[in-house]
Amino acid sequence: MKLHSEVPEDKVTKVLDEFQGPLYQRPPVRSAVKRQLRTRTIYYIEFMEMNERNVLFKVGCEAGTYIRKLCYDVGEVLGISAHMQELRRTRAGPFIEDESLVTLHDISYLHSQWEETKEESILRKFVSPMEKALYMLPKILVRDSAVDALCHGAHLTAPGVLSIDAEIKIGDTVAVFTQKGEAVTLSKSFVSSEKILKMDHGFVAKTQRVMMPRGIYPKKWHSTK
Repeated sequence: MKLHSEVPEDKVTKVLDEFQGPLYQRPPVRSAVKRQLRTRTIYYIEFMEMNERNVLFKVGCEAGTYIRKLCYDVGEVLGISAHMQELRRTRAGPFIEDESLVTLHDISYLHSQWEETKEESILRKFVSPMEKALYMLPKILVRDSAVDALCHGAHLTAPGVLSIDAEIKIGDTVAVFTQKGEAVTLSKSFVSSEKILKMDHGFVAKTQRVMMPRGIYPKKWHSTK
C-alpha cells in the first residue's frame, strides 16, 4: 500500500487492525462484477514492515475481496488517501504458493519430457488432479453402483451414500466422490448431515455439475424410457 502522506507506523497498524472482520465493500469502477454494496470478511491482517510511505502487509480474506479497495479505505480512515502499489497472491483455496506454483520454464521443460516418454508421473509434476481443487468442500462418498447414474445427471439418493462429512447444511455445495477418491459431481445438499445419516430413501443432493465422464463405472441403473 502506498500512502499519499507521511503517517506514524503505530497509527497505520492500529487502523489496519480495525479492518479485520466483516466489512462492506463496493467494487471499484474497474472491476469484473456489478458495483453494488456487499459484505466480505477479512480473516486477518498482518502488518509486516513500513518504509517511508510504503506499507507491506499480509491479508487473509474471503473470496471476492478487493484489496485495492481495502487500501483505498485504509487511506480514507487515516485521512491521507492511499492506493494499492503491488499485490501478490500467495494462496487461493487449497492452492498455496510454496507448494503449487510452477514456472512457465518448468512447464515447457516437463512437457517436452512428457512428449518423449508419455509417462503420467511427469504430467503430475505440473498438472494437479481436479480433486485437489475440491479439497476444502464438504464431501459425500458414494457406492460404485451409484456413480454412473450420477455421471448421467441423476440426483444423489440416500441408498447411494456410503459416508459423509459432518456439519453439511441444507443448500451447501458438496463434492461427491467415489470410494477411490475420484470426483464425480458437484452437488447442492437437499438436507443436513444429521438427517442424511437417518435416511434410507429420498434425495440427498441435487447434481449441479458432472465431473466424471460417463462409462468409467459400470451401469447399475435402468432408464424409464
